[in-house]
Amino acid sequence: MTVVRHGPLVEAMSWESARAVAERAARPLEPLPVPLSEALGCRLAEPLAALVAVPGVDVAAMDGYAVAGAGPWRVVGRVLAGGAAYEGALRSGEGVEIATGAPVPVGTSAVLPYEQADVVPPPARAGGAPPAGPAGVPQMRDAAHPVWVDGPAEAGRHIRRRGEDIPEGTVVLGAGAVVTPVALGLAAALGHDALLVRPRPRVTVLVTGDEVVHEGLPAPGRVRDAIGPFLPGLAEWAVGRVTDTIRLSDGAAPLRTALTTLLPTAPPPSGDIAVADVIVVCGASSKGPADHLRGVLGDLGADVLIDGVAVRPGHPQLLARLPGGPLVVGLPGNPFAALAASLTLLAPILRGLGGAGARAGQEPGAPTAAAGREPGAPGGVAGKEMSVLAGTVRAHPRDTRLVPVRRTGRGAVPVGHDRPGSLWGAALADALAVVPPGWTGERVELIELPSGG
Repeated sequence: MTVVRHGPLVEAMSWESARAVAERAARPLEPLPVPLSEALGCRLAEPLAALVAVPGVDVAAMDGYAVAGAGPWRVVGRVLAGGAAYEGALRSGEGVEIATGAPVPVGTSAVLPYEQADVVPPPARAGGAPPAGPAGVPQMRDAAHPVWVDGPAEAGRHIRRRGEDIPEGTVVLGAGAVVTPVALGLAAALGHDALLVRPRPRVTVLVTGDEVVHEGLPAPGRVRDAIGPFLPGLAEWAVGRVTDTIRLSDGAAPLRTALTTLLPTAPPPSGDIAVADVIVVCGASSKGPADHLRGVLGDLGADVLIDGVAVRPGHPQLLARLPGGPLVVGLPGNPFAALAASLTLLAPILRGLGGAGARAGQEPGAPTAAAGREPGAPGGVAGKEMSVLAGTVRAHPRDTRLVPVRRTGRGAVPVGHDRPGSLWGAALADALAVVPPGWTGERVELIELPSGG
C-alpha cells in the first residue's frame, strides 16, 4: 500500500491559506553572478554601485568650441568623442572645436555652442571669413591662417564635470530591485559586465494524458493541450522560465521516471530532462483512475503541503516538496482550472524563489499606489487591488470562486464563459475576481492576469 507523507496541513484548505502556504514554501534561490545578457527580470542580490564615475572625465555637453578666458578665441585644434584628447592646456584666448561627449582640454572655462559662435576677424587685423564646412560650421585653417570665433561663453557653461551625474561608488539600486531593460543599460554604463542576482527559477513541465494531442485537430475522444502553451508565458510573467516541456503517457511508471530523473541525487543523462527548481505536472492531480501523482509522490517520499484547495475552478491542485528541495505543482487537467491553480500556487512560488516575495497575481514591479489598492497585504507587497463587482455573480457557500472580469470605470465586470474546461472567459478578461464563500456584495480582490506585453 502506498503511503503519502503529509505535512501538518489539511486537505482542501481555503484559497487564502493555500496562497500563503505557496509563498512560504518558496525559499529564495542562492545568488549567482550572471552576465548582463542573462540578468533581465532577475532581482539584485546586492546593491548596484557605480564602478566608474559618470561622466568619467569633464566633457563637452554641446557641439561647439571649448574655450579658455575671454574671447575672441583662436581655434587651435579639434577634439572628437572617442578620439585622442587635446594635448597640453588651453591658454587664455584659445579654443578647440569639440564634439558632444569629448573630453574638454585642461584650462577650458566654457563650451561655446556652434549656434552661438560667430566667426570674427583676427583681433589685430581685418580678414575675410574662413571657409564654411557642413551645415555652415566654420573649419580650421592652417596655422598661418587660423580661425577666430567669438560669442557669449558663460564660465562653466555646457561642461559636464566628472561624476556630475553619478559619482564613483554611488549605490544606484538596492538589493531586491528588479533588473529591467533600463537597469541593464545603467549597469553597463557603470562598468558592470555581470550582476549578482537571484536567478530566474527553472520550471520543467510534465504534460500527462493519453487523450492529449499537441498539434492539429483532435480526433473524437482526444483534446488539444491548452495548458502547456500558456505556462511558458505565465512563468516569464512571474519571473521564472520554462526550461523543458515533456509529454508523458498515462501511468505511474512514466511519471515516476520523469520525477526521479529530476531529483538532485540522480543527475539526468546528457540531453535528457533538465534540472528544475519547480516541476509542474499537468493533469494527474485529481483522484480518478488515471491520476497517479499522489501515489508516485508517496513512493518518492515527498512531503505534500497542499492536497486540494476550496476554490472553483481548480479544486484538485496539489503542492509537494520532493526530497532535496524541488517543488512539485500539480495542476488540474481542465484549462481554466489549471490557470486558476497556476495563479494560486505556481506564480507566488516562482516569485518567492526569485526573491520577490510577492503574492500571486501581483505583477513583478507593478505599481501598488493605484486607486483601489489597500495597504497591508502579506507577502511583501504594499497592497492588493480591490474592486466592486459590477455584475451578477453567484457566490459558492463553501468555496472561493475565481471569476474572469474586466476593469471599468464602474467596477469589475464579469465577462462570463468561465467553465473549468474553457479559457474563453479568461482570454477576454484582464483579472480574476476573488469571490469568497458566502459573499454578499462587498468589494473583492482582483488578481492580475498575464498580459501580452
